Amino acid sequence: MHYDPFMLKIVGAVLGILAVALVSRVLRQPHVIGYLAAGVVLGPHGLAVVSDQNTLARVGDFGVLLLLFFVGMETNPRELLARWRITFVGTAAQIALSLGVMFGVGVWLHWQMPRIVLMGFVISLSSTALVLNYLRETGQTDAKVGRDALGILLAQDLAVIVMLLVTDAMADGGIDGETLILQGVGSLLTIALVVWIVRGRGLRLPLAARFRADKELQIFLAFALCLTLAFLSEAFELSASLGAFVAGMLVAASRDTEWVADRMEPFRVLFLALFFVSVGLLVQLEFVFDHAVLLAAVTFAVLFGNTLINASIFRALGDPWRYSLYAGAHLAQIGEFSFVLAALGVRARLITNFEYQLTLSVIVATLMLSPAWIAIVGRGQRGLDRLIGSPAQNDA
Repeated sequence: MHYDPFMLKIVGAVLGILAVALVSRVLRQPHVIGYLAAGVVLGPHGLAVVSDQNTLARVGDFGVLLLLFFVGMETNPRELLARWRITFVGTAAQIALSLGVMFGVGVWLHWQMPRIVLMGFVISLSSTALVLNYLRETGQTDAKVGRDALGILLAQDLAVIVMLLVTDAMADGGIDGETLILQGVGSLLTIALVVWIVRGRGLRLPLAARFRADKELQIFLAFALCLTLAFLSEAFELSASLGAFVAGMLVAASRDTEWVADRMEPFRVLFLALFFVSVGLLVQLEFVFDHAVLLAAVTFAVLFGNTLINASIFRALGDPWRYSLYAGAHLAQIGEFSFVLAALGVRARLITNFEYQLTLSVIVATLMLSPAWIAIVGRGQRGLDRLIGSPAQNDA
């Protein structure tokens, strides 16, 4: 019997992803965890069903762009400004505390400052994809914890742009004058576009009305909006994620574009799934087994430390400790954009291959353990509430 070996691998990969995702669903875990587990199991260090990591990683990059595109569509600038304390002050303080903690660790380990800054950035970012999925499945999107977490996550996604620029600047050779000029011009144009979007009334996208009745062309128009601004952003030596985010804001501010979310949602699910699968492919099981104790210790330290850091921010902004710890647990994991920063860091030789693999493994571990960690902190909070006779604060 003749068959295409590539087709066999595709079928095996799809069935494997589906099987692992179904298991994660039965266990009531977010799909993101299933995709990560599928990548680990099917990858070259597992069953070796999928070995072309580079191609899958490139496809997964589109998932990140589409994620930022949808985040931009869900962003209401006026609402963020109205909640500026939790969104901007809280996020800035959280990133500063993360950098401070990593500075102490770096001094102890005799790290250079660029490595300290990069790892501080890495641990400061939470997972937009996982947390949003978790909030939706637990019905907490409109609760206080959901609104607070979403504000922090959106601000972190914006901060990623600055982090990428700083990481580039810390790389060998830094940034040359031409690149700096391009980035300055691109930043000014981006700020002007965002101000126009925020202040605009009744914005209309070109030809939007013509595409309203044509579902096939709507898909290409939505992709064109996202990818064109992403490309222009990269042309100015800025992050493609910034362009995708601004494109989402532009769509959200315009009329006659309700169809964009419906048409793009299946592609967002597919490409984002491929992104997390591609991350799972990078995990070396031999490395995990050889350094299991170190990995477990660092993973627990990250979950516990990030919970305390975020809880301290919520408490400083006026929330009670019981609620602050619960909200902080939602943001304790390390997110998808930390993968991007870590990969950039190892290419720029800011971290070693050992540190990159350890970072990658810890990120995957915190993502997989995040729902259980939130549940543990939540049960502890409710137990404390019953003990002292206070009402729960989760949905306050």
